[in-house]
Amino acid sequence: MTPIKLFAIVLLVAGVLALAYGGFSYTKETHEAKLGPIEMSVNEKQHVNIPMWAGLAAVGAGAAMLFMPVKS
Repeated sequence: MTPIKLFAIVLLVAGVLALAYGGFSYTKETHEAKLGPIEMSVNEKQHVNIPMWAGLAAVGAGAAMLFMPVKS
């Protein structure tokens, strides 16, 4: 399998996941205060939205690369 075909499959999978879930969440830990031995921290949950056009573009680009003829 050529690297282009592998990248095309990764793009297809990423595009389908972007369309299915619409984004992803992660937890960001921020340190607010350190007072001697006492340390206070805050965990913030962040959500990143992925636009529908980006998912469609990834699926389209992946499909185009997958079915493109390979030059030898």
